[in-house]
Amino acid sequence: MIGIVSKKPPKGRGAVSNISGRYERYATFPVDDGWQFDTNLAPAPFRTTVMEESPKTVITYNQSPDVPFNRSLNAYRGCEHGCIYCFARPTHAYQGMSPGLDFESKLFAKPDAAVVLEKELRKPGYSPETLAIGTNTDPYQPIERTRRITREVLEVLSNFNHPTAIITKSQLILRDLDILASMAERDLLSVGISVTTLDQRLSRIMEPRAPTPKRRLETIRKLAEASIPVTVMLAPIIPAINDHEIETIVAATAETGAIAADYILLRLPREVKDLFQEWLIAHYPDRVKKVLSLTALYREGKLYSSDWFKRMRGEGPYADLLEKRFTLACKRMNLRVKNARTPILQTDVFQSRLQTHGQLSLF
Repeated sequence: MIGIVSKKPPKGRGAVSNISGRYERYATFPVDDGWQFDTNLAPAPFRTTVMEESPKTVITYNQSPDVPFNRSLNAYRGCEHGCIYCFARPTHAYQGMSPGLDFESKLFAKPDAAVVLEKELRKPGYSPETLAIGTNTDPYQPIERTRRITREVLEVLSNFNHPTAIITKSQLILRDLDILASMAERDLLSVGISVTTLDQRLSRIMEPRAPTPKRRLETIRKLAEASIPVTVMLAPIIPAINDHEIETIVAATAETGAIAADYILLRLPREVKDLFQEWLIAHYPDRVKKVLSLTALYREGKLYSSDWFKRMRGEGPYADLLEKRFTLACKRMNLRVKNARTPILQTDVFQSRLQTHGQLSLF
């Protein structure tokens, strides 16, 4: 008898499968036809590969009314952290790849990002506003350790006195404390650290290659000690999975030095919806219906809604309850309720395009 194979996630990966992207003509899935199939056989490992690309521009502009920054930079496509909930997964479909395991194992790097960025900042008429780094994929994911693209980008931004906001969940950011502390001293920097759970087991299966919760708390502490303003991001809050941790996460991060906090409710755009459901079935089969029903409860009966101003926070009694809990928790710990992507940073000290490391250009 032919049947669909029961899926198990590969070791060290977040997605359970490599589902076809929405632009592919055919969708594939494994089946058991009863012939020489060992259900105990571990799936083949997905090794990380990195491809390089050379874009002509690296600053991406947006006009989304509910996104409080109008420009961002991502040095990488795909993210090895493998967070199952990542809303950026569907972007891998544009590359003809799967938003599933491909997204976390077939990565793209932009080695010339710093050079291209400098050219863009020197263009006539460029007007500086806070540049968000890490909005799509983590700028400090594991390959940054050797690629160092994010550091090169920060060196350019620091030289130009350009306001910058970084969002990450990695302790690798501490490697660049020399640059970050200098930028913070000039009121040019804000950092958002994502803390999704304090449960190490949940973190391991939900964000398999991201730093442990303990390391993230330590990262917040060391950034705060360097006088770098840190906002903790509870992103995402997942019904019946980590929503009970709101108060404990806020308290723990406040005690380690965070000065503000923000949160986002679980978002399931495009292929993420199916990937997340596969993950639930693999890890929490007893909670599948509850998680999905609560998600639909704050999404107007659907698993996802892209409506402006609703997609981040949802709406309805359940969403209102979470917001009240979050607000009270922050008030109790003297944390500002603030969106980590909208720091008020200096823009009037931006270096003229005529300056090159302190020397005037002839042209």
